[in-house]
Amino acid sequence: MTAKGKIYLIPMVIAEDTLQQVIPKQVLLALKDIQFFLVENPRTARRYLSGLKIYDSIETLSFQVLDKETKASELKVLMTPVLKGNNVGVISESGCPGVADPGSMAVRFAHQNGIAVVPLVGPSSILLALMASGLNGQSFAFHGYLPVDAKEAAKAIKEFERESIDKNQTQLFIETPYRNNKVLDHLLGSLKPTSILSIALDITGKSEFIQTKTVRDWKLNKPSLPKEPAIFSFLAF
Repeated sequence: MTAKGKIYLIPMVIAEDTLQQVIPKQVLLALKDIQFFLVENPRTARRYLSGLKIYDSIETLSFQVLDKETKASELKVLMTPVLKGNNVGVISESGCPGVADPGSMAVRFAHQNGIAVVPLVGPSSILLALMASGLNGQSFAFHGYLPVDAKEAAKAIKEFERESIDKNQTQLFIETPYRNNKVLDHLLGSLKPTSILSIALDITGKSEFIQTKTVRDWKLNKPSLPKEPAIFSFLAF
């Protein structure tokens, strides 16, 4: 019986032109022996691997799409290489696969089928934002995106604020860059003045911005946020 390969969770950069600063040597060493990849976006993955300059040719590599549209029933076919004994790398569109990312489907399949999973160190905007926020890092919850509708967003924020008070828990959100200012409006309009809000933009990038203030203080000098990847987090008392 052929021994199964391993699933390697390959971190992706979260800001432009940061390959040399944020991707550890351990990742480069692991990648040299991987020819098969499950990726959220083949174009992004090819550009990333090409930039690492560890392969003689990117054309010899195999890329299969694993994204939010992938069905659980498709995983066995996608996992054929690892079931045949090949190591397979999972690459997200940004950051660490499996964290707020469809790569978790591959990880779940691996555990269900006796396939070893190897997570590799790399940048996570969620963790880096929490580290730099000064908010509670022992109890926190990541909620993904807030509702687009203003009323629904306000309702969700108030519910999460109550949860933050009850549990002394930091609440984190991510947002599409073009909606940064709209989300900031929702947060400043719905949170209590004493709640502490942290905004982290373009983490690890050239225009990195991380500041934590009370909602009251943010309102006194409300910024116009650029269209950069953002993490918002708050803690209420």
